Amino acid sequence: MAENVKVAVRVRPYNDREKNRNAKCIVKMSRNSTELLDPNNIGSEPKRFAFDYSYWSHDGFKVNNDGYCEPVDKNYVDQNQEKVFADLGQVVLDNAWLGYNCCLFAYGQTGSGKSYSVFGYGQNKGIVPVACERLFDKVTEKRANADKSKEEEYQVFVSMLEMYNEQIRDLLNPNSFKVKGGLKVRLHASKGFYVESLKTFPVKSYSDINSRINEGTRNRTIASTNMNATSSRAHTIVSITFVQKGKNDAGQNMTKTSVINLVDLAGSERVESTGATGDRLKEGAAINLSLTSLGNVIKSLADVGAGKKGVLIPYRDSKLTMLLKNALGGNSKTIMIAAISPADINYDETLSTLRYANRAKSIKTKAIINESPTEKLIRELKEENARLMKELEGKGGAEGVPGEITMQGVPEEEVEEMKKELEERLRQNEEEMNAMKKSWEQRLKEVQTAQEEELEKERRKREDMKVTPHFWNLNEDPALTGMIIHFLNPGVTKIGSNKASTVPDITLTGLNIQPDHGVVSNRNNVVSIKPCLPAKILVNGKAITEKLELHHNDRVLFGSKHLYVFHHPQDLAKHPDKGKQEAAPTYNSAQEEIVANSGFDMKKGPDKSQDDLLLQQELVELMPHVNEANAMSDELGKKIRFEIVLISPQSQGLSHGRTEVSVVMKNLVNENEFVWDRNKFLNRKYLMEEMYQNFVNGDKDWDVDQNKDPFWEPPDTQVLIGVVHIFLQSLSYLIEIEEFLGIVDYRGGQQGLLKVDIFPCLPNGDPLPEEDFVDDPKELLNRAVNFKICIPHARGLPSRIKKSFCQYQTYLDKKSRKTKAVEGTRNPDYNYETVVSSKMVTEPLLNYLESQTLVIYVWGTQNDATVKEGDSVAQRRAAYLSNQNWGEEERNKLTIELNTERKRVARLEKKLKSIQHVVSVALKAGRSTVSVKDVQDLLKD
Repeated sequence: MAENVKVAVRVRPYNDREKNRNAKCIVKMSRNSTELLDPNNIGSEPKRFAFDYSYWSHDGFKVNNDGYCEPVDKNYVDQNQEKVFADLGQVVLDNAWLGYNCCLFAYGQTGSGKSYSVFGYGQNKGIVPVACERLFDKVTEKRANADKSKEEEYQVFVSMLEMYNEQIRDLLNPNSFKVKGGLKVRLHASKGFYVESLKTFPVKSYSDINSRINEGTRNRTIASTNMNATSSRAHTIVSITFVQKGKNDAGQNMTKTSVINLVDLAGSERVESTGATGDRLKEGAAINLSLTSLGNVIKSLADVGAGKKGVLIPYRDSKLTMLLKNALGGNSKTIMIAAISPADINYDETLSTLRYANRAKSIKTKAIINESPTEKLIRELKEENARLMKELEGKGGAEGVPGEITMQGVPEEEVEEMKKELEERLRQNEEEMNAMKKSWEQRLKEVQTAQEEELEKERRKREDMKVTPHFWNLNEDPALTGMIIHFLNPGVTKIGSNKASTVPDITLTGLNIQPDHGVVSNRNNVVSIKPCLPAKILVNGKAITEKLELHHNDRVLFGSKHLYVFHHPQDLAKHPDKGKQEAAPTYNSAQEEIVANSGFDMKKGPDKSQDDLLLQQELVELMPHVNEANAMSDELGKKIRFEIVLISPQSQGLSHGRTEVSVVMKNLVNENEFVWDRNKFLNRKYLMEEMYQNFVNGDKDWDVDQNKDPFWEPPDTQVLIGVVHIFLQSLSYLIEIEEFLGIVDYRGGQQGLLKVDIFPCLPNGDPLPEEDFVDDPKELLNRAVNFKICIPHARGLPSRIKKSFCQYQTYLDKKSRKTKAVEGTRNPDYNYETVVSSKMVTEPLLNYLESQTLVIYVWGTQNDATVKEGDSVAQRRAAYLSNQNWGEEERNKLTIELNTERKRVARLEKKLKSIQHVVSVALKAGRSTVSVKDVQDLLKD
């Protein structure tokens, strides 16, 4: 009988970013109802959703000494068996015992709490570990009370995979990481889609399965570090196969099989936010493909559930939807957990998740009990193998029936691919038949020795950690922190890559790791570290170039990705109070000190505004990405450098707003610069990762056409050279403005000079009569005014600028005005003039003239100098300058104009001093006024 997918929604506490931004809660829950308030439309009706379960985990709890989140309010839903597990995990277990396939998958944006619900953290165990524990508790109980006449046997197997960028890796088989393109997804006639060569391990206890999941998590951590695949952008699937064997009442040997898939999906926000708006390159389609395809499948299934006919379900659009086919629309009982943020700043992502979940609840699946006579299963497998053998020999299928595959006329590479698939199916069938013939004890014995060795190794490692100095890893995902341990035994420990001439004691791979990277010395429990220059090692956020002693809880960064904490038991024993006073380092705190040592203010305190704290958080999030992008550029020979910059609103010509974190991309060959906002940089960085990974994999075509290269920006892309602010107060007295002002860039540096003249004038542009001036700006109210704006030229623009123009908008303009674009010179003559008129001066216009500035933006495009590989810096510079069309004549012209401007400024300063002298004399004589004629005489040239 068909039944709907069950959907649970869970809201988490605020994270640090939301706290720093003083976020407000916009989620309300009551029983099975979830309401979402629109922060952009206060007072509007909330959006209401009804689900099978709504879990409030936002507040109403306290953290115990052991780290468990204990409820202090009846509304709070914790991880214990009375709530989340009782509703969801226990249902999965009960159905598994009945022989149904089950699936539980978690969906939501990055950091919404998906992994916390599925896997848990510390003492707050998630559904997976609790379900495994309960499963083996019941198996133990069943075995103890088994009816020997029925020959009952219970078998449990586990597999664990990760899918990143449409590539599947077996987390329990690190060798699969080396398979180009990842493991293949195949289609089986009766079982559906499966992953070829995925290792499945028998387990006999909760500790066994927990050990396997920890092993997979450890391998996932290494992959994340080495392959630039962040945890939030990869799907993780833990599959538990539960087999029950025994005799039925008729004496037949029966096999009941249940496959439990526990799926932690990647962050969902990338589905709709694929990078910066207007960027010529979008994030690689493969990265988004799986979640986009999942959304399409759920929509199609929802349409089917609503009675729509002729709907095609696009399962084959991605590997994820292939593997979830049974869970979403086939033989499975399925539960979805939608994890959401409570914060107003995540409104769009939360609304998207709730709509996604609302659609999913209308999906219907039809689960059946997977029970068959064991002999029948073996016979079916034998028959299929016979057919596969005939297909491989090209003899067709069953007797008298043509084969499913005809080899004639098929390209050789396709034939080879088909043969490989058939051979793989044969191998898997043989393994399955052998497994059915073997007793559970035989299968366990085959892996028991290796498991025992692993468990003993793990036990020794835990013991050694108590007495031996070691590094333990930090990861942005707390679940992956502390998964990698490197011991520093007495003597010398060499650190390097697998390309070192001799195998290092600690092998690291990935960005910026040198063959010989560093040496750690442990003598008489004094541990010191020394880099093998030019290798990059940071200790507590500072780069080191010589030997340095390490102390307990020091943070050490190798290259760009390998971040560790140094643990020194003896050092801690000498200073026990130190361990109590210092909080254990976290990924965020370690990144904060790296940012602080890069020159940014990371101090906390009551004087810091919410915007300052948010800025610090964004710096912490962006700094590792920038370092990785620079490392990838170096290894790929792209000659590009990235740098974080803080863009103030004033540098963009804005009067208000908050400082934004951006990234400058600088071409080291021709010195061109482009400022990317945070979203655009991250979008490009994900594409860089794909390119870098192809390079690491040895792909000959890892490099791409220039138009698709994430490290390249077209030189004709408009860049903001700088802005000029002109104070307009003089115009409110009908006094002209004549300025030669600096063009100021985002760094506050001067990028040249801009000549700007603004004259009060007649409607036709002619000058006003000399007597037409006002003593008080209010005299202009209700009068008509005209101003002639002149932008004659700019001088001394950066040499990289090929073409430039100016753009501005006055209070009276509905759209911006532009000068002509001038090409081929650092000293462009714009020769721009226009008249701006108002028929009547209003209070707002007068306020604008008295207190505001006119902002002129100077835009440009940059040169694309041709430089040969291997040219020296001097040669590159010479080649670049040779492309410029400016010479001695223009330099002389600029010099003359600057000298003329200096003389004009000197005359004005002389007049100002004369006026100040007259005023001073009058004040000393006790007069409160001066003669207008005296002032006019002084102003004459």
